[in-house]
Amino acid sequence: MAYNKITPDILSAITHIVGSDAVITGHAEMERYSHDETEDLRYYPEVVVKPKSTLEVAALLKLCNEHLIPVTPRGAGTGLSGGALPVMGGLVMAMERFNQIIAIDEQNLQATVEPGVITEEFMNQLAAKGLLYPIDPASKGSCFIGGNVSHGSGGPRVVKYGTIREYILNLELVLPSGEIIWTGADTLKYASGYNLTQLIIGSEGTLGIVTKIVVKLIPAPTVDALMLASFTSNDAACKAVSAIFRAGIIPSALEFMERRAIEWVIEKDAIVFDLQPGDAAFLLIEVDGNNADIIFTDCEKINTVLEEFGCTNVLFADTAIQKEELWRIRRTIGVSVKSNSVYKEEDTVVPRAALPQLIAGIKATGDKYGFESVCYGHAGDGNLHVNIIKANMSDDDWNNKLKDGIREIFELTVFLGGTLSGEHGIGLVQKDFMPIKYTPVHFEIWRGIKQVFDKNYILNPGKIFNR
Repeated sequence: MAYNKITPDILSAITHIVGSDAVITGHAEMERYSHDETEDLRYYPEVVVKPKSTLEVAALLKLCNEHLIPVTPRGAGTGLSGGALPVMGGLVMAMERFNQIIAIDEQNLQATVEPGVITEEFMNQLAAKGLLYPIDPASKGSCFIGGNVSHGSGGPRVVKYGTIREYILNLELVLPSGEIIWTGADTLKYASGYNLTQLIIGSEGTLGIVTKIVVKLIPAPTVDALMLASFTSNDAACKAVSAIFRAGIIPSALEFMERRAIEWVIEKDAIVFDLQPGDAAFLLIEVDGNNADIIFTDCEKINTVLEEFGCTNVLFADTAIQKEELWRIRRTIGVSVKSNSVYKEEDTVVPRAALPQLIAGIKATGDKYGFESVCYGHAGDGNLHVNIIKANMSDDDWNNKLKDGIREIFELTVFLGGTLSGEHGIGLVQKDFMPIKYTPVHFEIWRGIKQVFDKNYILNPGKIFNR
């Protein structure tokens, strides 16, 4: 696709729409918009624009569509798949000024928010009212809820409460043509034609730009318990995961962490933790609800299962501070690994009973290609994050052979009944692996959908699949 450059006349029109204070053209000022959290990739746009209203977004998209200017929507820039990278240059539409919680409807257990609201700030306001929005990625303290919607983000509590798809009722969406639509209805049921809301969730800003989000809420649980179980092998820890569910328990979170992940958190983040020589893997297990006796009984059942799989120790968090420290270990892993080494992060997901085969295969692939890996993630729903570490690999092998190793990991993932990403999205860095899972028919359907929404391919071009 041949895109056009932003001329002085087009820049003047952009400035007229949003005001000069909302336009960035300086190279140094655009640096923070040239990257997200995906490896060390950098792509500079020609201009960054920060609209503050739906009408401004609509006018900008209409202008860019008429002049064939590529547009990359951007949230907080915390993504891990390159979804916010302006690979074709053009205009970055930064949604940071869309930061209002418009309404919290306690009667209907709904809220309407703008896409630039920080996820944790939203959750905290709800908690003060006894309400819960359970989609809480590790980056919840900085990520935007709009980015969560665009990437289909999840978090630890998806295992009990369901994915983000179950909590987004309706979206205000601006199409590349500048037209504004609502995708659904503010109702719990929807059986009125194609469900456009579900189509937009996970579409990574390739079909339209979300400007308002209607969210379903639930009453917050009043009691929770947290335990950390240690094992002498990854295999034993992973096998215990599905056994917990087969015992009739549905934890509110069930996270896997291997030893090296804990070691790097201790080294890089000064977290105090009594790591024993025989500890090879850990499960962080949370149970919540409204009845302390039932939670205690569930914890006893979980403990029995853990013992059956050779668990060497179970630490019960006794205080809120201890719970927060254990969760801080888990949420800090990604940052700790990134600060320690050159790395690539993959986001595999398989049926939870296949986790032992998946992690064994990842380690075998690392031995074959010469890379190390640090694995952790949402074991309760089979979602394993794989941080591939350069370690002693040569630059040539890292740049030219590693991709074959990653391909083998994804081939194993698909063989085990899984897919390429559970919550990080495809974006730029995973799109070459999509044919491992999906057929030419899938690509034909996707391209047809893209053509209907965005006939000129201006929105987030180069993401998910090639034109």
